[in-house]
Amino acid sequence: MPNTSTESVNTTISSQPASTAPKNTATIFNPAKPAQKQSTSQADGTQPYHHKANHNQNRSIAQSGDATVARTAASDAPVQAAPKIGFVSLGCPKALVDSERIITELSRDGYQVASDYDGADLVVVNTCGFIESAVQESLDAIGEAISKNGKVIVTGCLGKEADKIREMHPAVLSVTGAHAYDEVITAVSQHVPKPKRDVDSHYDPKIDLINEAGIKLTPSHYAYLKISEGCNHRCTFCIIPSLRGDLVSRPIDNVMNEALALKNAGVKELLIISQDTSAYGLDLKYKTSFWNGMPLKSKFYDLCQALNDLGIWVRLHYIYPYPHVDKVVELMGEKKLLPYLDIPFQHASHRILKAMKRPAHSENTLARIKAWREICPDIVIRSTFVVGFPGETEEDFQCLLDWLVEARLDRVGAFTYSEVEGAVANALPGHVPEEVKQSRYERLMTLQQDISAQKLQEKVGKTLTVLVDEIDSAEGIAICRSYADAPEIDGHVYVDDISAQVKVGQFLTVTIDEASEYDLFASYQG
Repeated sequence: MPNTSTESVNTTISSQPASTAPKNTATIFNPAKPAQKQSTSQADGTQPYHHKANHNQNRSIAQSGDATVARTAASDAPVQAAPKIGFVSLGCPKALVDSERIITELSRDGYQVASDYDGADLVVVNTCGFIESAVQESLDAIGEAISKNGKVIVTGCLGKEADKIREMHPAVLSVTGAHAYDEVITAVSQHVPKPKRDVDSHYDPKIDLINEAGIKLTPSHYAYLKISEGCNHRCTFCIIPSLRGDLVSRPIDNVMNEALALKNAGVKELLIISQDTSAYGLDLKYKTSFWNGMPLKSKFYDLCQALNDLGIWVRLHYIYPYPHVDKVVELMGEKKLLPYLDIPFQHASHRILKAMKRPAHSENTLARIKAWREICPDIVIRSTFVVGFPGETEEDFQCLLDWLVEARLDRVGAFTYSEVEGAVANALPGHVPEEVKQSRYERLMTLQQDISAQKLQEKVGKTLTVLVDEIDSAEGIAICRSYADAPEIDGHVYVDDISAQVKVGQFLTVTIDEASEYDLFASYQG
């Protein structure tokens, strides 16, 4: 089982504008969303566990095509017919960023992005391979693309298992691994030659209007910014280093150039991602670069300071609780970053953490959390946990429950442990029966649900700044997020009685009227 804050399961939202988002039955590419203030109880009367343990960013061929059109179709100028490439993207935000980069390069080469299999000259499937369910989902997506189109290129994390892919789907044209941008572009051009561009003809908005930030598969008001690739840790449940290699950080000037380009493209919120964000720059020996005429070290703290100066929301994901994170929390206390930390603690039992070989497992995390809240009282902490890890006893699990009671985290997701081919933990003794894993999962999430409800109830009567993600015009509701809510994994702030002037990507100041287990309900007097 990999770093559980990056796993892929069947949960994501459409990347289409809210006004055109399909209302059909929920699928992995279009899950159902709870309506405002309606009961979300399940048939047995319990509440579903709304906070997700993953950052899944699945995009269907239609969503990839529609998002690309939304970013590039800004002119009615005539364009030459160009070959169309379909794109299916599975997995975490880091994989989504890989897909965005490939689509951007293909578009700059003159290709268009198809919105359906029939209209595509070829289909690229960016796969996920972190856990068995993700592997199966990727293999199914490849099979669907072959049956509905016939010309398929495979890339992404599962690409490391090329023999497995070719054995099951011998018709695939090419298989490459994760972040193999050039190889994918080359494979596409081999099977569907690049269109020839006449320099004397009208400009092509599909090419000329691609801004420096590139094409994004997220809504236009937020974007993921990947600052490094790979990981130096060797957690026993994880195979990420074998899929994506050791830590490779981008130079800070390169990161900041992209961040500024995203801001200039209208992005209001940057979500900083990597496999180990707080280790940023370690491999570069914190090399100094120059950006905007100023020297900057390729170092986590220095990057956070520079990003803050952009004047937009900056949200940090995948942080390990190293001591130097304390200085970044000080920036949050000074209102220089969103006071939000996504930290995959994974467990609380020292025995289990040792078996997992987690970094910083010996840290007194409860003391650190207390210190962070003293520095920044508004800080929101989200985390993920693994239950049923090999060797986990009832005593270990109770240790985790006791830890959660004391920690009172704001956002929690959990996984039951599952084997991943190639993971060291597979060989550990004491595997926990499936029914015990599931029971522990439900006990943990029920406990945390009560904590979440208490934490959100404390927000009632307060004034918050929220960012509008979607608008339900028929109901007069804006579906928003506060600083405490990362997109697609945390809760929402539902705002009543909005005016016609309220738009997606706008900031609103609202008053919180009610709270549920995971969401807030607010009023707006604009």
